Amino acid sequence: MTRTPDGTSYSLSGPEGAPVLVLIHGLGLTRQIWQDLLPQLAARFRVIAYDLSGHGDSAPPPAKPVLRDLSEQLARLLDHLGIGRAALAGFSLGGMVARRFAQDHPSRVTALAILHSPHRRTPEAQAAILARVAQAERGGPADTVEAALRRWFTDAAPPALAAQVRRQVLANDPALYPGLYRILAEGIDEIVAPQPPIACPALVLTADQDHGNGPEMSAAIAAEIPGARLVILPGLRHMALAERPAAVSGPLLDFLAGVPA
Repeated sequence: MTRTPDGTSYSLSGPEGAPVLVLIHGLGLTRQIWQDLLPQLAARFRVIAYDLSGHGDSAPPPAKPVLRDLSEQLARLLDHLGIGRAALAGFSLGGMVARRFAQDHPSRVTALAILHSPHRRTPEAQAAILARVAQAERGGPADTVEAALRRWFTDAAPPALAAQVRRQVLANDPALYPGLYRILAEGIDEIVAPQPPIACPALVLTADQDHGNGPEMSAAIAAEIPGARLVILPGLRHMALAERPAAVSGPLLDFLAGVPA
């Protein structure tokens, strides 16, 4: 395990000197969620995968964390590694972190891939996610994980795959998880309709059965980033990158191939 002085756990793969790609996982998960995409990505990029604060082997976040805290965690990681600029691929909450970072540090982002990530929700959807935050406050990740797995995977997903993700979620500290969940619920106001707009090349991707972060949300995100590419995967839900990795790695690599080194 490799950690920065301030406690961020990370791994490096791919050739030194290649363009840098940072992978940012979603709520309740760890950098291991990218494992099936890594071989293809690391063949062409110097890949950094890390655990968000309060996840995996990384140190806890500040008390009452906000989205900008997670953006600054990434800035410190890149500084520690001596990396000035990188492409970012963020999944779900990780996509929110990537957008916050692109707003805070635009000169450091060469490209942005926003995968299965939210835009502003309807009042009904916002009430539903806040109810899940309250549920997590009462009982931790164990109280929310089963419903989450039903939202995240199709009925065709292998049970072993859902079991692997369940273990990642249940490993979260019940004292930290609700505060991080609240970032997913409430942090969206920090990144909707940014001024100035995000200006780097961008890919916005989701699946047509991702009911929490679906096509309408991804279209709204893409509409706020000039020239953004929108991809909607058919027949998949939120965890497409785990259930069908090639469906995600294909568009992602195609997009990154068009970005100047």
